[in-house]
Amino acid sequence: MIRHPAFRPRRMRRREGLRRLIRETHLTSDRLVMPLFVRPGAKVRAPIASLPGQFQLSVDELVRECEDLAKHGVPAILLFGLPAGPKDERGSGAYAKDGIIQQAVRAIKARVPELVVMTDVCLCGYTSHGHCGVVKTPGGTRRGKRKSKSLPKTLQEGEYWVDNDATLELLGRVAVSHAQAGADLVAPSDMMDGNVGAVRQALDAEDFSDTAIMGYSAKYASSFYGPFRAAANSAPAFGDRRTYQMDIANATEAVREAQLDVAQGADLIMVKPALAYLDVICRIKQAIPHPLAAFNVSGEYAMVRAAASRGWLAERPAWWEMLVAIRRAGADLLITYWAKEAARALRSG
Repeated sequence: MIRHPAFRPRRMRRREGLRRLIRETHLTSDRLVMPLFVRPGAKVRAPIASLPGQFQLSVDELVRECEDLAKHGVPAILLFGLPAGPKDERGSGAYAKDGIIQQAVRAIKARVPELVVMTDVCLCGYTSHGHCGVVKTPGGTRRGKRKSKSLPKTLQEGEYWVDNDATLELLGRVAVSHAQAGADLVAPSDMMDGNVGAVRQALDAEDFSDTAIMGYSAKYASSFYGPFRAAANSAPAFGDRRTYQMDIANATEAVREAQLDVAQGADLIMVKPALAYLDVICRIKQAIPHPLAAFNVSGEYAMVRAAASRGWLAERPAWWEMLVAIRRAGADLLITYWAKEAARALRSG
C-alpha cells in the first residue's frame, strides 16, 4: 500500500496567487540601478554592437534617457564616460572640470534632480594604456625618467607595474570633480589598495562629506567584461589586470576586501560580476551588515541577448531569473542593463 505524504509542498504551487503568498524573494524597482555610457557630441544615440539594445549617448540624449528611466521608476544610474580629447598616461580627462562625466552630471541634475546619479571613478577609459592607474616601468614612467619607490625590485626590463599609491591621488581628484558637478555617489572601480579611504579623504577635504561612496569591493579579474570594454573603449593596450583585480578562485579574500572598504568609509559595497559569484554575494552579506550591490555585468547581459536572438531561450524569463537569483543571494541593489525592462515589468504586474 502506498503511503501518501502528509505534507504536500505542491499544494502552494498550483496557482499563481498561492505561489505569490509564500514567495521569499521579491524584486522591486527601487532596487535597480541602470548603467549608462555617455560620449561627446549632440543627438548621438550610437548602438553598442557588443551590448544589443544599449547605446553610447551624447549628453542631450542621456538626459532624455534619464527622464524616461525616472518615469518608469528606476531610481538610480551609474555613469561611464568616453572622453572627447586624446588620452594620456595619467588619464587627465577623467578629472577635467569640463570632462564628459562632469558635463553629464550637471545636465542630469538640472533636468532630473530626483534621479540618484552614481559615477564610476577610474582611469582606464581615459589612459592611453588602458590600465586603471599610473603605469611605471623599471626606468621610471613609460616616457619619463622618474623612478618609483613602489616598484617591485623583481621587475624586469620590458615589464610594467600599476603604481598603487601614485594612482590614489588621481582617483581623489576624479571623485572631487564628480562631486563638484553634483554626483550623489562616487564609485572607485580601480581595485587599488586604499582607494576608498583616499577618495573619502579627498572628498572631505573639499567639503563633500555628504557625497557617498560605493566600493567595488570584490571586483574579479573576470572574462565577463569584454562587451563593456568594447563599449567604453577601455581594454588594456598591453598585459591584463590580474595584479589588481581579484583572483576568480577566492571568496574569503572578497569578504576581507569588503571589510577593508567599510573600514575606510564605504557607504555601499559591491560584488562584480554577479552571476558567477552568487556565493560571494551570500558570504559577504552574511558577514557584513552593510548595504550590498551586485553588478550584473555586460557579459552576463550579452550572452542572454545572444542566445535569445537565436531562439535558444526566452529572454525575459531568463533575465528575470538571473535578477531574482542575485537578489536571493543577498544583493540589496542590482546594477543591471535590464533595469528599465525590469521596472516596466514590475509596473505592469
